[in-house]
Amino acid sequence: MPITGKILEVAQAHPERLAIVGAEARITYGELAEDGRRVRAVVEHLRDAHPPVSVRLRSRELPGRAESPSGLQLVDETPAAEPSERSGVDHVDARAQPVVAVSSTDAFHTARIIAGLAGFGCVSATIDPRWPLEHQVRVVLGTGISVLVSDSDALRDALARAGWAGAQVSLDEFRRLERKLPPAGAPSVRAGDEPFLMLFSSGTTSNPKAFLKTRAQYRANFAVSSAYLEPLPGVATLAPGPLSYSLTLYALVECLASGGSCHVADTFDALAASRRIADEGVTRVVAVPAVIESLALVARRSPERFAGVELLVAGGANLSARIRSAVAGALPGARLVSYYGAAEIGFIGDSRGGDGTAITLYDGIEAQVRGPLGDVLPDGEIGELWIRADACSDGYLPATTDEQLRDTEGWATVHDQARLRGRQLELLGRAGDIVVTGGHKVSLPEVERAFELLPGADAVCAVSAPDASLGSVIALVLEGADAPDKATVLAYARERLAPQFVPRRVYRVGELPRTVGGKVRRAATAELVAGGEAVRL
Repeated sequence: MPITGKILEVAQAHPERLAIVGAEARITYGELAEDGRRVRAVVEHLRDAHPPVSVRLRSRELPGRAESPSGLQLVDETPAAEPSERSGVDHVDARAQPVVAVSSTDAFHTARIIAGLAGFGCVSATIDPRWPLEHQVRVVLGTGISVLVSDSDALRDALARAGWAGAQVSLDEFRRLERKLPPAGAPSVRAGDEPFLMLFSSGTTSNPKAFLKTRAQYRANFAVSSAYLEPLPGVATLAPGPLSYSLTLYALVECLASGGSCHVADTFDALAASRRIADEGVTRVVAVPAVIESLALVARRSPERFAGVELLVAGGANLSARIRSAVAGALPGARLVSYYGAAEIGFIGDSRGGDGTAITLYDGIEAQVRGPLGDVLPDGEIGELWIRADACSDGYLPATTDEQLRDTEGWATVHDQARLRGRQLELLGRAGDIVVTGGHKVSLPEVERAFELLPGADAVCAVSAPDASLGSVIALVLEGADAPDKATVLAYARERLAPQFVPRRVYRVGELPRTVGGKVRRAATAELVAGGEAVRL
């Protein structure tokens, strides 16, 4: 991981430079190296007070490949050999490399704990406290977590009932121990094959799946992001949102890996963020599309606060026309980049102009589109997108899923559907987002994009509904009490869509179901329609 080397370098050359900044706390590079020693001291103390179960996370064997470090199984046995005795990391020894998880809404302290542990033999994880309790328990029990920083009494009780032998402390207790205990030894740059982070998929279509990133994989990921997304030395970046989001976590990592300053926020408030942007000299913002849109609305009213903003980086492909229009009108001096990536794979490509649907693949990223039988499809045909990249993880932890990420040749998929034309990629959603109606293959996200500027609709979701004659038809579900009537919707659609893409049915709901990250859940929306809970217009 390049974080530790850069932290130590900047601590020597520019000790006063801000490293991590919260709404009410901040830490410089000069302080961060010493802070990491205190963080590590607490982890060692908790590990000694609560000896971990002797576990080994053993990899699955994939045909034609050496064992991989992150297709892991949890097995009770004696501690495995040290990583240096092996030709690759295929385990996490809970005694040598504790798995430390933080489940907190405090973005500043979560960020500094992760940064502090980067220079030691630890695997760090962030668990979203808004996940269902049973999933949090399953993750802690099944992935080798031995130290948990969490204020949740419900989680503590559930883990105790399940017989978990690890240590859970509140954030306040963790900080008290930092003040009390003597610091650990100095941090150091670690070997590339050592596991560094345990991450989780977005959970858009299922419960979040766990996987590991080695330090070498993260170095490869930073090489891509630093070449295209400009986390430059000394640049102040605002990255609001929970550190359990891979987007926010990646922003923290790339800032520290480049010697920049990362400004984090527990919750997002557009007005408060605009004041921080002005007061702290923020020139770069990395955020989800909804946050970018909110900032653009504030910038329209208070443009002077955004005078220094040069770059807006939005996570997620196919940035809506509404958001792109809002940014262009309110922040004409700022560039807008919408990148596509997956936490498991890393940064893949981005869109910088036009209608936002054409994604240019980054150098070094290989892509292909495959058909249902695994055959590689010609350019322009719709199929499942497969990526090969140095930053890609090796597989999911089976405690959280039995799904495989990579094939025997190192190609990986998160089941996005796409068209590929040379190095230009067009995303069309997940497998369930492509439906056949009347013999035509239709992309539901393409249908939704046509309604991005529909007056009166706060948000829309296209779903497939069963039909006696056509097999299935497209149904459009509108969010908002002031949504337009069906005639208006259909007239709007016919002006913008091919006939087979025009919805046959229109529904309205007060609020569309979403993930904790704010993404609309298509399957849950379809269930509302099927169950009669959506009002048909």
